[in-house]
Amino acid sequence: MSTAVKKTITLPPDLARNAEALARAEGKTLSAVIQDALRLAGIKLRLQKLGDLQGYWSRRARAKGILSEQDLKRYLRR
Repeated sequence: MSTAVKKTITLPPDLARNAEALARAEGKTLSAVIQDALRLAGIKLRLQKLGDLQGYWSRRARAKGILSEQDLKRYLRR
């Protein structure tokens, strides 16, 4: 079981009100809302990095003439 670490954060008043309203609407604690937001931000960052990697390798494959799975299989058999 993990232990919780207490942190103090500062939010602009409008963001604090929005977070508290969201917590009430979802029946969650403010802490749970912040945790969810941080998890989603981490997922978004990882998805962006994945997209960047896919773009990089797609450009490299196209430069070598690999446009389909069959092209890739032929390339790998060399």
